[in-house]
Amino acid sequence: MCGNPAIILSSGGIDSTTCLAIAKHEGFSPLYSLSFDYGQRHRYELTAAAQIAKALRVAEHRIIKIDLRQFGKSALTDAIDVPKDRPAAQMSAGIPITYVPARNTIFLSYALAWAEVLELRDIFIGVNAVDYSGYPDCRPQFIRAFEAMTNLATRMTVSGGRSLRIHTPLIDLTKAQIIRRGADLGVDYRLTHSCYDPDEQGRACGRCDSCLIRKRGFAEAGVADPTVYQS
Repeated sequence: MCGNPAIILSSGGIDSTTCLAIAKHEGFSPLYSLSFDYGQRHRYELTAAAQIAKALRVAEHRIIKIDLRQFGKSALTDAIDVPKDRPAAQMSAGIPITYVPARNTIFLSYALAWAEVLELRDIFIGVNAVDYSGYPDCRPQFIRAFEAMTNLATRMTVSGGRSLRIHTPLIDLTKAQIIRRGADLGVDYRLTHSCYDPDEQGRACGRCDSCLIRKRGFAEAGVADPTVYQS
């Protein structure tokens, strides 16, 4: 395989889309994007991810169907209300009910499997340890540990003599810094979707943690927020 190919985990949101744009800007090619239909209430993000893949001309975009509703215990996969109108201090005070158990571990494992098949050694994920709402699987410690595990557990790293790297270019950035970076790279944020509780038309609620972080990010970045909100 020619070039320097990479897989990007794509949720259709601001972070993963900016991550995809960064990978492209840094010369990774061809690019492959991977999304998940895991039973989330905000499935509209999959429509956004597919549109973004087309706009950024990835070589292949895959949507993997799994059902994390079997385990529940998250407002995104269970009959639990999505928190609304929480102040920033409350959002970061603990692990929120919108945390999906082991989600990034599962997603990265699928990306790792695809990386082995494609024989590539670079995976990008848009995790962020600043405006991350308390998710434990967005921390640098988790990424380092998972990367170490991949280099012990795969054929291409053990017998092929190739190490695999997980790139986290947004890990230390605020949401405003991420948006500015994406704007500099020409990202069309109209295509992105962040809301945890959209209506049937995909319009953002404007009140969940993700919407509030998104709104604040655009305001602090000095970039117009293109999001279509319900009100």
